[in-house]
Amino acid sequence: MKRKYWVAAAVTLLSIALVITLAACSANTQQPGYNYSWGTGPGGMMGPGMMGPGMMGGGAYNPDAEPISIEEAAISVRRYLNAYGSALELKEVMEFAWNYYAEVEEKDTGVHAMELLVDKYTAQVYPEMGPNMMWNTRYGTMGYFGGGGPTADMPVRPDQARDQAQRYLDRTVQGLTAGEPDAFYGYYTLHTFKDGNLEGMLSVNGYTGAVWYHNWHGYFIQMQEFGEE
Repeated sequence: MKRKYWVAAAVTLLSIALVITLAACSANTQQPGYNYSWGTGPGGMMGPGMMGPGMMGGGAYNPDAEPISIEEAAISVRRYLNAYGSALELKEVMEFAWNYYAEVEEKDTGVHAMELLVDKYTAQVYPEMGPNMMWNTRYGTMGYFGGGGPTADMPVRPDQARDQAQRYLDRTVQGLTAGEPDAFYGYYTLHTFKDGNLEGMLSVNGYTGAVWYHNWHGYFIQMQEFGEE
């Protein structure tokens, strides 16, 4: 019985390892001067449709329901941030076809703290998947594995992050350009543009140069920036 138990456990662990390996190799690239990097791009494992409306926190919708406004999304984010006291502030809200996206900053440091999504019909706020959860060394769900404390002063510099992002875009989705990087704890997030118009965003790991395209939003609609409350 013990032998059967250990065999079953080993098979389960190998299956999990295989899934993780396949995910990591779904869109890999290696650039000169950077460590081995990988990420999900348009059409990858987390391509359009997999994280559409109702996928996270939505459930069933009233077919006659109207989406909330961008101002109402901002109110929902500020309520969510009350749990952090007065340390964080909302900097921008972007409306996409499938959700609202919010960028949050630390008031005292100016470092970008977290990325949030808002359900367009229920106004529910939840942490964005991807880099915000996996790479954020201070506010992410995976914790901090490096030496010292969480920092936004990373080995991959902002200009290198932008170059890495542009190389990724040139290889995978020609016609897009990378904007200026916003520094988070452990990574950068950059807006992407097409013909000078805002299109979406991607993130670059501040330690490995890995690129992760945010392909769970749908098409861009509008953006509103916010100052100090």
